[in-house]
Amino acid sequence: MFNRFSRGSKWTSVRPALILGFFLASTAVAAHAPTSLKAAYKGDFVIGAAINAAQITGQDARGDAIIVSQFNSISPENVLKWALVHPKPDKYDFTLPDRYVAFGIKHHMFIVGHNLVWHNQVPAWVFHDDHGNLITRDALLARMRDHIHTVVGRYKGKIRSWDVVNEALNEDGTMRDSLWLKIIGDDYIEKAFTYAHEADPQAQLTYNDYNLENEKKRNGAIALVKNCRRRESRSHPSACRITTISHGLRRTRKTPRFQHSRRWALRSRSPNSISMCCPAQGTSQLPMLR
Repeated sequence: MFNRFSRGSKWTSVRPALILGFFLASTAVAAHAPTSLKAAYKGDFVIGAAINAAQITGQDARGDAIIVSQFNSISPENVLKWALVHPKPDKYDFTLPDRYVAFGIKHHMFIVGHNLVWHNQVPAWVFHDDHGNLITRDALLARMRDHIHTVVGRYKGKIRSWDVVNEALNEDGTMRDSLWLKIIGDDYIEKAFTYAHEADPQAQLTYNDYNLENEKKRNGAIALVKNCRRRESRSHPSACRITTISHGLRRTRKTPRFQHSRRWALRSRSPNSISMCCPAQGTSQLPMLR
């Protein structure tokens, strides 16, 4: 048996050539390798990051450098939430939201608006009258409509995707017992999407939640869309405006900084068919849902 390490063996003579060949091949691959995350997936889907006020205002130069070089989509952590943008009945504050949108436009990014209707970070006045009592269904719908029309309308054509309703489900897939549900009823979600569509008919409108990798909750989200579509067919042809369901990862101590902003969505094309896609581009068909 020949010894591949012996002097004068064929292996010894060809080994340098093989090593050189592998080196040249790897160098050629490296030379054509994508230089960023967004470049690696160009043409497939956008790569998004959730950004905070320090990054929006330029105070976090290191974070901004990473965002600009690696990502081509942004979502705001807090600046568009109701408590910050609409803290009082007669006061809107668009200082930071305007800078957020300007940041995205400057760097040619797909801009996401987060969020319009949520059970958290909502001022108490939204649900209560001057005496502290819960307001009526019609009064809350009017406040919701005013808020959505004002915020979405301001950024029409600039913010291309909105998280219209956020985290409306419990872990078992049932509806969260929020004040939105208590005062308006379970059609508050449809109303929110209708108002958002009125404000910007071209925007992608998303239901956003977390833990959708868990079957019960995922089934609840799918049922939410399908029930909306069923009611649509019985009432008004444009009653249901949910175009996507997005899945955001909950950030934990072990979660990398930008990992929590990674999003997949379920785009509903009919009451019986749902496909998975990224927030902006690309889809892959899921099995038929009955």
